[in-house]
Amino acid sequence: MESPKTTFPLFFLLTLLSFSLADGSSIGVNYGRVANNLPSAVKVVQLLKSQGIEKVKIYDTDPAVIKAFAGSNIKLTVDLPNELLSSVSKSKSFAASWVHKNVAAYYPSTQIEAIAVGNEVFVDPHNTTSFLVPAMQNIHSALAKLNLDSKIKVSSPIALTAIQNSYPSSAGSFRSELIEPVFKPLLNFLRQTGSFLMVNAYPFFAYEANADVISLDYALFRENPGVVDSGNGLRYFNLFDAQIDAVFAAMDKLQYDDVPLVVTETGWPSKGDENEIGATVQNAALYNGNLVKRVLTGGGTPLKPKADLTVYLFALFNENEKNGPSSERNYGLFYPNEEKVYDIPLNMEGLRHYKEPVDGGQPKSAPVNGGSSGGGGSVSARANGQSWCVANGEMGKDRLQVALDFACGEGGADCRPIQEGASCYDPDTIEAHASYAFNSYYQKKGRAGGTCFFGGAAYVVTQPPSK
Repeated sequence: MESPKTTFPLFFLLTLLSFSLADGSSIGVNYGRVANNLPSAVKVVQLLKSQGIEKVKIYDTDPAVIKAFAGSNIKLTVDLPNELLSSVSKSKSFAASWVHKNVAAYYPSTQIEAIAVGNEVFVDPHNTTSFLVPAMQNIHSALAKLNLDSKIKVSSPIALTAIQNSYPSSAGSFRSELIEPVFKPLLNFLRQTGSFLMVNAYPFFAYEANADVISLDYALFRENPGVVDSGNGLRYFNLFDAQIDAVFAAMDKLQYDDVPLVVTETGWPSKGDENEIGATVQNAALYNGNLVKRVLTGGGTPLKPKADLTVYLFALFNENEKNGPSSERNYGLFYPNEEKVYDIPLNMEGLRHYKEPVDGGQPKSAPVNGGSSGGGGSVSARANGQSWCVANGEMGKDRLQVALDFACGEGGADCRPIQEGASCYDPDTIEAHASYAFNSYYQKKGRAGGTCFFGGAAYVVTQPPSK
């Protein structure tokens, strides 16, 4: 039997003698400000410079913030908010005005290098997807008229929920309903303008939902046996690489494998609610510290070993006014008083003296399984108890599709039986497929409270559902 192909992360092979920066790879940070207790932008720039951080992404174009970066030599990515996509897509003059006021007015004193047009538009409840590519085109045209298009790139961050299949990584594909209207024109635009695809990737979400099948070591870049991709024989030693390669594979299927990729968000919370498995200071330090080491010394991914990786950590500060579970307010590298939440390197110099924390703070006995989204579990959708989880057909196809994508992707439900030609493919309806996937997830989670909700797209029944 032929041995599977193996691609070892180089950081496992580093000696104590030297480190060498991977060509073109870099670490940046997201500077979010959904808080009422953060230091001034001027102090933040001083903090960033003291940490050797040379790339920063912000979520707006606040004048005080952009001006604070003037003369800092820190490269800045700014954001055009989702609520402006409609106006920018419909009016070139509006786009030109926005660029002049929010970008050109500060350049080159502030080194703006990219504009993120929208953020995770495909999951925006205001349905702004159709405006995305036209808005990007109009922003680029406005830059071109100012001769800034070669200096400032235009892109848009996507969440992994835009990926329909993500396990194994080689099977990565974009959501079918987005390919023709969005992804093909989006990727063509990025190719034609020399830009890159922005991707937000969070292995924490996959681990949290599948801690019974994903090894914590695999999620935190620690030594482990690895996972072999059944599609191409490549061996993965961390969940981050597997997630990114699922996106690369999806791009390759559309023949856009030449478009670069930048990870615009990734991180691990240092604190969470009781049910947020793995959200600890120790795990956050391990994930982010080992990620920095992996990026600055490890080259590309198993599928793209020569690719440069630019990765933006989320986030600079804990943000006390963010909504959602406790983890949302605890992704920061720093507290608002500028003290470190945990001590990790953020540049090559710090990496020379970095020693990985001994204890990740969580049991490490879970088997290594799953790939890009933690899929690969073999839990049957057939219940062995007295309750089942079924789809709520009244939520509509779009809402069910989003929940189905999560269940079969990051949720790690066993969706193989509902693939075309498989035993439970018929009836071929969104509601039937969603019911199967939701129940797989629900039973896998031991029918725990809150595991049959999916944003209202599912509910519990006590009689076996009919096919």
